[in-house]
Amino acid sequence: MKRREFLKQAALSALPIEYPHRLFRNLTAVAATSRRWAHPGEPSWPTEGAWNELSGGIKGQIIKLQSPLSICKDDQTSGACDEVLKRLHSPFHLSDQPALTQTSGWANAWISSPSIYAVIPENAADVSAAVRFASQHNIRLVVKGGGHSYQGTSNAPDSLLIWTRSLNEITFHNAFVGTGCESLSAPQPAVTLGAGLLWMDAYRSVTTEAGRYVQGGGCTTVGVAGLIQSGGFGSFSKKYGLAAAGLLEAEIVTADGRILIANSCNHADLFWGLKGGGGGSLGVVTTMTLRTHALPEFFGGVFGVVKATSEAAYRQLVGRLIAFYSEELFNPTWGEQMRFLPGHRVEISMVFQGIDQQRAIDAWSPLINWVSASPKDYQFEQSLKIITMPARHFWDPDYLKTHHPEFIVLDDRPETKKKRFVWAGDLGEAGQYIYAYQSAWLPATLLAIDRRSNLCEALVSASQQWGVSLHFNKGLAGASKSCLAEALNTAINPAATGAFALAISASHGPPSYLGIPGHEPDHTAAQRDARNVEAAMNAIRALVPNSGSYVSESDFFQSDWQQSYWGSNYARLLAVKHKYDPTGLFFAHHGVGSED
Repeated sequence: MKRREFLKQAALSALPIEYPHRLFRNLTAVAATSRRWAHPGEPSWPTEGAWNELSGGIKGQIIKLQSPLSICKDDQTSGACDEVLKRLHSPFHLSDQPALTQTSGWANAWISSPSIYAVIPENAADVSAAVRFASQHNIRLVVKGGGHSYQGTSNAPDSLLIWTRSLNEITFHNAFVGTGCESLSAPQPAVTLGAGLLWMDAYRSVTTEAGRYVQGGGCTTVGVAGLIQSGGFGSFSKKYGLAAAGLLEAEIVTADGRILIANSCNHADLFWGLKGGGGGSLGVVTTMTLRTHALPEFFGGVFGVVKATSEAAYRQLVGRLIAFYSEELFNPTWGEQMRFLPGHRVEISMVFQGIDQQRAIDAWSPLINWVSASPKDYQFEQSLKIITMPARHFWDPDYLKTHHPEFIVLDDRPETKKKRFVWAGDLGEAGQYIYAYQSAWLPATLLAIDRRSNLCEALVSASQQWGVSLHFNKGLAGASKSCLAEALNTAINPAATGAFALAISASHGPPSYLGIPGHEPDHTAAQRDARNVEAAMNAIRALVPNSGSYVSESDFFQSDWQQSYWGSNYARLLAVKHKYDPTGLFFAHHGVGSED
């Protein structure tokens, strides 16, 4: 950015920040080394000259941020405001706005707030300059790629944002060997992805164009780097393993501004911490090199809704589904979820890999026949639909809009030049304001014949309060021995390797922002739904107390977060944190070392 452009943008006033206040019920003790960041207007805040110096020292840009919603605070009746509010429902628009996040907030926890400035780096050297500047001036530092953090860790008021979106190069390797590992590791196919890429972009290049597979996230608008650092589950995790386990090498900028190459041969402790230790705690990742796999011939899905006519029939339905999953689907072929809902309903949304249409039909025929044999007790509220497609087209917008348009929503903005889509089932999360979100790992021992009835009773009891989803792809039990061994060499809670599913219960409202009448958070609804979610998950936790949960999809108010997210790995992670970030420059809510 040229000096004149910088000064022009710097003159823009920032939107005032308002926060709800509460005493957090799980407040931890504040250590003696607590850090207090500088704020605008204080003597320690950098001068305009200092900001100009940072701008002149990087190849990328530095911009002053202002929320697009400021126009609605000035005049909510204007057409411009209407357009802004309309775009808040597009995940692609949200991801293209450095002042916005995919989630607009969480009741009584946080609300989306723009940083004061954003650095848009062109390379790792730019990131290093921004990190050194934040450290020198004691400024809160925030890193954002996809902006999908439910915990709000990709935004903070009075902060400097490193927006990695421009770090979006993709490089393929036929025979990758990590730096310094030439005599220690066998060459393997891999892809290097820039930290600012969304998984939609990665899948389009790796799968649609190159005919390979890389283990990433199920939601197409999630950022590459954030998912890997949090562990990372995709739709086919039981086949291809934890996404973090596929990390072969990373370029990262640490708190002292060094640019490091981390792999199993260099900075191996940091490399291990990046594989599931949580994003934003150990440094700023700029690139990640991931293992790629040969594609199977087919990917596919099974979708439908079954409804029982009575509580007794529903209890039998839940029992039948658990037995069916245990006996037919508990293997690397199947992934995704079943949702157990109030009103005696079960929503099926499963995916598969490596089998053709007929084998998928054969797999589900026993359940279809069982439901159809008792029309007085059960009915398909939505007929079970089984689809199969060439695996190479699973993330191909052109193919999907022709053959299965009902499953996707295209990024059809006039200004976009990239072919992108979001799964139709994920669209409601764009701009969501979270009312409650809780999760728990479910150990595979619950699928034993003598324990299934207890699991079924817990699911029936929970779904009487609120919906509960079993995400089978977010538990690694049932995966191959090699996948499990690789997952145990990451920082994620080892409980994930023994879990057949992650149970999730959650609620959210529409995009919500303070100071805009008609679009402010509905805290009455939030409190009501939070009580229901709590009751539902209490039924699950009574069955599996202290089971742990997944850092990216968990309760903001998790009291035992260290144990819950990382289990026996936390002490080792904390040692890595203290080694590479001894002053606590990188902070994330319930991130490693945040208790300090």
